Amino acid sequence: MNSEDEGRAKKIIQERMNPLNDYLFMKYMGEKGDEEQLISFLNAVLQKTGRAGIVSVEILEDKTHTAEFIGDKASILDVRAKMTDGTKVNIEVQVRNVSNMDRRSLFYWCREYSKGIGSGQQYEELPNVIAINILGQEFLPIDEVHASFHLWEDVRRDYRLTDALELHFIDMVKFQRLENKDIEHNMIHRWLTFFDCKTDDATINRILDMDKAIKKVQDIITVVRQDSEMYRAYQMRELALMDFNSSVSTAEKKGIAIGKQEGRQEGIAIGEQRGIAIGEQRGRQEGIAIGEQKGIAIGEQRGIAIGKQEGRQEERKEHVLRLSQNGFSAIEIAKFTNLPVEEIEEILKNN
Repeated sequence: MNSEDEGRAKKIIQERMNPLNDYLFMKYMGEKGDEEQLISFLNAVLQKTGRAGIVSVEILEDKTHTAEFIGDKASILDVRAKMTDGTKVNIEVQVRNVSNMDRRSLFYWCREYSKGIGSGQQYEELPNVIAINILGQEFLPIDEVHASFHLWEDVRRDYRLTDALELHFIDMVKFQRLENKDIEHNMIHRWLTFFDCKTDDATINRILDMDKAIKKVQDIITVVRQDSEMYRAYQMRELALMDFNSSVSTAEKKGIAIGKQEGRQEGIAIGEQRGIAIGEQRGRQEGIAIGEQKGIAIGEQRGIAIGKQEGRQEERKEHVLRLSQNGFSAIEIAKFTNLPVEEIEEILKNN
C-alpha cells in the first residue's frame, strides 16, 4: 500500500466520523428508537412544502445489512418510514458520483409507491410517497440548496395533479458554498451544518447544545465509534464509497485519453475512405471532418469501456489492500469481496 493509500485509511480513523456515511446515517436515523431525530429531520425538510408538524413516525427497518452488503459499493442503504397519515418516506444519502439522479430517484419512488397496494385493494388506498435525496455532488442546474418537485400542470402552474409524488434534492456542495448559514433559526441549515464534515468543532458544539435531536445523533455516533463491530462496518462502507468515486474518476480520465487518441486515428481513416468515393479533392476535406467526429465518438466510447475495465481491476486490488490494512485476514476479505482466497493472497504477496 503506498503512502497516499495509507494516509486515506488513517483519516477514516483520525477525523470526525462522516455523518453522511450511509451506514452510519442508517444507524442513527433508520432503526427502531431513532424516531426523535428522524421526526426532527423530516420536519426540517418538509417545512419547505408545508408538511412540517410531524409528531410521530414508524420506522420501517430493513435488516439485510451483512458484511458483504456493506462492502458492496453498489448497494443502497436507505431509510424508510411511514407517517401517521400513511405517507411513506424514503431517504437516500448519495455521496457517490452517479448520473441520472432524477430517474434514479423516480425509480426508487416507484418501487416504494408500488409496494403500497395489494391484490384486491383500490387505487385510492395507494399511499403518498416522499423521496428525499441528500447529494454529495451538484446535480440540478439551479441555485437552490434544497429543491422540491411535484406534478404540476404545464400551463396552470397553480394546479397540482396529485400529492402522491414529492421529490426532494438536497445539495451538500451548494450548501457548503452558502455564506449565510442560519443554524439558530433554520432547522435544515442546522442539520446540514452538522452533516458537513468540514464544520468546525465550536459550531458542532453550539448545535449540540441547542438541538437535543442532533445531540442524540451524536451520542449514537459515539456508540458506533466505541463498538468495534459497528465501527469496522463504518470503515468498510467509507472505504467502499471512497474507492467507488476514485475508480469512476480514474476510469473516465483513462477512457477519455485513450478514446481521443484512438478516435483521431480511426476518424482520419474513415474520413479518407468516404472522401474518395465522393471525389478526391472534396472527399478528403469532407470525409476527414466527418470521420474525425464519428471516430472520436467511437474511440471515446471504446476508451471509456477499456478505462472502466482497467479501473475495476485496479479497484479490486486497492480494496483488498485497504481491507488488509484495516486488519482483515485473506479469508475475511474473501467473504466480503467474493474473490478467491488465492487471488487475494497473490495481491497481498505482490504489494
